[in-house]
Amino acid sequence: MRRAKQRLSDEEALNVLKTAKRGVLSMTGDDGWPYGVYLNPYYNDADGRIYFHGSKIGHKADSLRKDNRVSFTVIDDGTQDAGGWALTFQSVVVFGRIEFVADHEFAIQICRQLARRFNPDESDIEDEIRRAGSAVQVLALVPERITGKRVHEA
Repeated sequence: MRRAKQRLSDEEALNVLKTAKRGVLSMTGDDGWPYGVYLNPYYNDADGRIYFHGSKIGHKADSLRKDNRVSFTVIDDGTQDAGGWALTFQSVVVFGRIEFVADHEFAIQICRQLARRFNPDESDIEDEIRRAGSAVQVLALVPERITGKRVHEA
């Protein structure tokens, strides 16, 4: 990182990562073109992996099967300065590799954890799992490097 004073501690970066509701997963798409998708993450304290859910088929799945190297970027909500235009926020970038979760029961457990971040109604979550659980593909991002920084726009 070029500006070391802006670097977040490992603990601060992990906190941003754990609380982020959304982020961009970037990978190599067709013909080497960059490809990024907006996803909801779930950081699992038990194994230090970041999980996502999606479809078993499609451009994202095809791209990840060809090259599992990715980056995942999140930012916190930030705060506005007194003048109202400049934002101070924390961003985190995770570099790592994607693994396709093959254990269906574990994948469903992860889907429940993801869903609870957005919907506290357990019956809604179970209805969705019954309806779409067989078609879901859970992805695990295995971090190799995590960097975070504090940014002040000014």
